Amino acid sequence: MEVVQELAQKTLQFWNTVPQGAQWALAGVGALYVVRNVLSFVQLILSCFILSGTNLRKYGKKGTWAIVTGASDGLGKEFAQQLAAKGFNLVLVSRTQSKLDALARELTLRWAGLQVKTLSMDYTQDNDADYERLAKLIDGLDVGILINNVGQSHSIPVPFLETARDEMQNIITVNCLGTLKTTKVVAPFLVKRRNGLILTLGSFAGVMPTPYLATYSGSKAFLQHWSASLASELQPYGVDVQFIVAYLITTAMSKVRRTSLLIPNPKQFVRSALGKIGLDSIEMFPNTYTPWWSHSIFKWIVATTVGTTSRFTIWYNRKMHIDIRNRALRKAAREAKKQD
Repeated sequence: MEVVQELAQKTLQFWNTVPQGAQWALAGVGALYVVRNVLSFVQLILSCFILSGTNLRKYGKKGTWAIVTGASDGLGKEFAQQLAAKGFNLVLVSRTQSKLDALARELTLRWAGLQVKTLSMDYTQDNDADYERLAKLIDGLDVGILINNVGQSHSIPVPFLETARDEMQNIITVNCLGTLKTTKVVAPFLVKRRNGLILTLGSFAGVMPTPYLATYSGSKAFLQHWSASLASELQPYGVDVQFIVAYLITTAMSKVRRTSLLIPNPKQFVRSALGKIGLDSIEMFPNTYTPWWSHSIFKWIVATTVGTTSRFTIWYNRKMHIDIRNRALRKAAREAKKQD
């Protein structure tokens, strides 16, 4: 207590030595900082709990086509289901044809009149013929929405120098080249109709540098800059480009099975993602939004305190992912021992 009092006295003494004009200037700067953070917090609360995003009907009436990549599982499957419920016909793109066929049957049985087209495509192969087949499949369709959901991460957290070559190659090929090439095929259809939406799935790992997920983290940071740039290019043509920032969700990629305050399931997250389009007032990048409320609040707290790219944040991410890696390795060792 005495230390605090002594520090307060020294601070007051120093303050009294500062010229009055400088005192007013410093007080003004402090007031602006406080007001800015208060306004940012108000915008955060409004975005999380009160405001609604752009209505999907802006991008087409019932029967307009939406393209979903990585559609057979997880978030992609949920995007397909919720877009179908809103009356959009679907083009589903994923690797496994049997899963696509099963999902198409499920959707057409549930919603009468729904049209579904499928395209089996392995993004890791980077086969130009696949993109030509996609262009041919959607030729003549009134395409209004593209969901760039396809993505790949590391099997477990891993140091970059120990990352398998094929894993590194696949992450970059799927996340970066796959997203860009798909958009290159679809975007001209949206530009031609002078209306449309491109949603691309991002990650906290692209906002906060993440050791032991370095390749994945870099791929998502790349997509963030690419998406913000593309948004500016396509805005004059009436095409909205939005980048979605997500933390953990109960999907196969995250390997998290239990929902919690910070971890929604795919249905919850996708409902929020489709309902919060365009609410980007508190984001560092334009045309970017963090739809799930607890993700948004968590990111805001980090950004306004320690900073999303600070040494502390990077150190904490490193520590967390080393722990995750060690647990995964111990689990793998136990399972291998059982099979011996």
